[in-house]
Amino acid sequence: DVQLQASGGGLVQPGGSLRLSCAASGFPFDDYAIGWFRQAPGNEREGVGCISSSGPDTYYYDAVKGRFTISRDVAKNMVWLQMYNLKPEDTAVYYCGTLNGQCKVENVPAWGQGTLVTVSS
Repeated sequence: DVQLQASGGGLVQPGGSLRLSCAASGFPFDDYAIGWFRQAPGNEREGVGCISSSGPDTYYYDAVKGRFTISRDVAKNMVWLQMYNLKPEDTAVYYCGTLNGQCKVENVPAWGQGTLVTVSS
């Protein structure tokens, strides 16, 4: 049973930092690329960025490029999303998911529970 659980969200002021965690279980973790995605109230789910199965290759969507960093530890079945210089428009529920293709929402076969990030003063 594939499970991906995002955690670490909370309230942060504009310009602040936050690190989200994604705990994976139930599948061969090092066989899959993992993506981070987010959904703001009233908006469609969108991509944040992705990391390759072995970890060295990453891809970021333009809205977060240069501010967010994705990393993974294969031994721990964990993926992290480090977020810097947060902006109010980063407010959303953040999800992690396995990928069966390119770093796009439609290539995530199943979604786990997300974690809410609120950027506000």
